[in-house]
Amino acid sequence: MIPFALRLAVSGGREAVARLVMIAAAVAIGVGLLLSTLASINAVGKANERVLWTNTGVSSRTETAPVDPLWWWDHGDYFDGKEIFRVDVAATGPTAPVPPGLDRLPAPGEYYASTALAELLRRTPAAELGDRFPGRMAGVLGDEAVPSPDSLYVIEGRTPAEIEHMPGVSKVTTIATALPPSCEGDYCPGLGTRGDAMTLILSVVAGALIFPVVIFIGTATRLSAATREQRYAAMRLVGATPRQVSVISAVESTVAAVAGTVVGFGLYLLLRPLVATVPFTGDRFFVEDLTLTPLQAVVTALGVPVAAAVAARLALRRVTVSPLGVTRRVTPKPPGVWRLAPLLGGLAELGWFVNRRPETSNGQTAAYLTGFLVIMLGLVIAGPWLTMAAARGVARRTSRPATLIAVRRLADDPKAGFRSVAGLVLALFVTTATVCIIGTINENRGTLSGDRDTRVAVEQSNLVEEPPMTDAVSAQLLADLRAVPGFRGLAIGHDNPRALGALPGERPGFAPNLVLCADLAQIPVVGHCPAGASVVGVPPWGFLSLRSTSRMEWSAAPVSAEEAAGLPVRNVYVTTDGSAAAMERTRTLLTRAHPGYQARTVGDWGSSQQKQLAGWRQLANVVLLTTLPIAGCSLAVSVVAGLTDRKRPFAMLRLTGAPLRLLQRVVGLESALPLLVVAAIATGTGFAASAMFLKSQMNYDLVSPGAVYFGLVALGLAASLGIIASTLPLLRRITGPEAARNG
Repeated sequence: MIPFALRLAVSGGREAVARLVMIAAAVAIGVGLLLSTLASINAVGKANERVLWTNTGVSSRTETAPVDPLWWWDHGDYFDGKEIFRVDVAATGPTAPVPPGLDRLPAPGEYYASTALAELLRRTPAAELGDRFPGRMAGVLGDEAVPSPDSLYVIEGRTPAEIEHMPGVSKVTTIATALPPSCEGDYCPGLGTRGDAMTLILSVVAGALIFPVVIFIGTATRLSAATREQRYAAMRLVGATPRQVSVISAVESTVAAVAGTVVGFGLYLLLRPLVATVPFTGDRFFVEDLTLTPLQAVVTALGVPVAAAVAARLALRRVTVSPLGVTRRVTPKPPGVWRLAPLLGGLAELGWFVNRRPETSNGQTAAYLTGFLVIMLGLVIAGPWLTMAAARGVARRTSRPATLIAVRRLADDPKAGFRSVAGLVLALFVTTATVCIIGTINENRGTLSGDRDTRVAVEQSNLVEEPPMTDAVSAQLLADLRAVPGFRGLAIGHDNPRALGALPGERPGFAPNLVLCADLAQIPVVGHCPAGASVVGVPPWGFLSLRSTSRMEWSAAPVSAEEAAGLPVRNVYVTTDGSAAAMERTRTLLTRAHPGYQARTVGDWGSSQQKQLAGWRQLANVVLLTTLPIAGCSLAVSVVAGLTDRKRPFAMLRLTGAPLRLLQRVVGLESALPLLVVAAIATGTGFAASAMFLKSQMNYDLVSPGAVYFGLVALGLAASLGIIASTLPLLRRITGPEAARNG
């Protein structure tokens, strides 16, 4: 039976081969996207494993080993908005532990840099970056020690005397290979990307990508369904059993699905280098990290063909019930209003979690992923009922022949009418939700880069409750800072031991820094002094604020300028012309002068989150660029399939005098009406779902997307109507007199 089914699958000539090719292509796209998504989730986990060693200095670790202790000081740095992870090490003996990526510890005056940092050092003037690191670069840090090809990591060799007094330094005897017992009270640099959050995001993306592909597979499977149903019905009439017909109908789709699955695995392998370059987490992946587990590969390889066979069985199930069911067609039972239940249920589920966000990441994944997937499924289930309701509404308000024929046909078989536009409707929902969520997050977090005035400054300071940074800034450092091309102004914040100007009840460590008015006049972005004052108190948040505080008038401090200038230094604030060269030269000078304290810019505050936002924008682009073309192909195939299956009725209408233009209007309206009606509902659903997700997960109010989104939607709908129009000339060819003949 199977060999016969294989011969039968290609016996329809070009049409049968084209159908098999389309099914295989749809399956290949779906498998390739699915495997790429699974590999991306696995890559996040592998990237996180690569940075576990950076937790070596966390105080909650208790592992010990009988080796010479290693002085360990990890601290952060930045360059042009990119984060640099620095570890200074000093061995106390020859058996001190060695971090991954190294054959030996760097000697004092040596350092090992990651590949990306080594390349950055080669193309950047030393005064802007290289002078921050001691001595010479002894080699490149191995890839096994960094999470991404873009990671900027450096391990520097020091003597114990150079780092033993640094804040946060510790002695270790083992290199971390797991997360420490607790990161609540410690700084844990090796937490990595939140895998559960990325799993949630990538899972939603996978659903957004796979749903249109599944619709495309179903559409391609039903191409020439009427002809095949008649063929299978004839087999039943000459004695074929339902089981035999089921096998024959399943073999065709299974063969195409097997071929598509094989091609999909090949497509995944071809896509790996491209997927690795997409910064889903803010940085690229190593290509080697994009791998599948054996279970994932086996389930995909076996599950997709089985699913295709089941889909074919369900699509042609009428033939196995009765061989006369194909020729003696009756109006299908109209869809019930119950079809709205899944859609409303998905929206209600997301709405319930507003102000009730689950505490755990797993709970959030279950809540939001389930909600979005149920809504997408609900749109597919509710589509036929919405199509029927719209068709009946139009039928009551029109008397034009073409419109009446189109809406009556839609009302009689709304499932077929909706099926042609289902992929595009899902694409519109996904596009709307994606653009709204990403746009709102960008609007709320876009200020992390600061405004134009604050982006020109570099500040070096200590934490507010720690001892002062230094007793005094050296004259040489002040001269070097003023000599930087692009220098604009400089102010020094002094210690405030008497907490002058502090608010009532405020902790002493949060008292304002004392700033000379002569210095403050050089940096107007921070504010100004009242008339007659010589010293003012500027709170720590006034420096390096995301928003300019230039209009602030700070309270005068009852202390002389001479007395304030003699107090220890809390921070140094330098403004520049905003050029990267000026800011990084300034940062390098401050870092070399006071290596235990970070020199920061406003852009550094939001660096990691901006990288994450950039990754999410990439995800949005992937979704948009993938779902819309697939949905467009699905629409084109569906319209052509509908025309092919109905060529005889249309031919009969032409023989009875119906003009070709009338039939073209009928076909156009049959496709355009469900597209426009359900697309409007899908778009509104996308707004509602994204608004509830944003309010629940981030407490953000939905920000309306800009003109680009509305232009994209309008362009997508116009392109869809264009696809429908492009199929209409086919009517002339397939509705000739020969198509009306019996047998």
